[in-house]
Amino acid sequence: MSLLDRLTEDMKSAMKAGEAVRLGTIRLLRGQIKDAAIDKRAELTDDEMLGVLANAAKKRREAIEAYRNAGRVDLAEKEEAELAVIQGYLPAALDTAEIETIIDRAIAEAGAQTIRDLGKVMPLVMNETKGRADGKMVSEMVRRKLSL
Repeated sequence: MSLLDRLTEDMKSAMKAGEAVRLGTIRLLRGQIKDAAIDKRAELTDDEMLGVLANAAKKRREAIEAYRNAGRVDLAEKEEAELAVIQGYLPAALDTAEIETIIDRAIAEAGAQTIRDLGKVMPLVMNETKGRADGKMVSEMVRRKLSL
């Protein structure tokens, strides 16, 4: 079953159960996936759909932080509820040790030695961590490793 089919089935069950937040979030995700397919002018693969979901999750995290800094706890809680729904469709996040292992392997593969080699290492790391780790955090970890 493709991710879009799973979203459709979950949308139907959310309608029947009267879960407004879950229903609204799933509808929004389906719309974003369809928009991405229209932009591409072809059907999206499951990996591309996961990219759309990862982007949606990232936007929610940024919004939560902004709302908390502004003292808008009510809006932050709404975003957190949506984020929880989105994370249910994303693969399990990598822990720090797994990310470090991937970074070490990419540094060795690229033959990187200094921070100037960041451009060689980042694509290798991001291909393996796509949708399972925050890109900003991964970038900081790679920079730290290369500057030692």
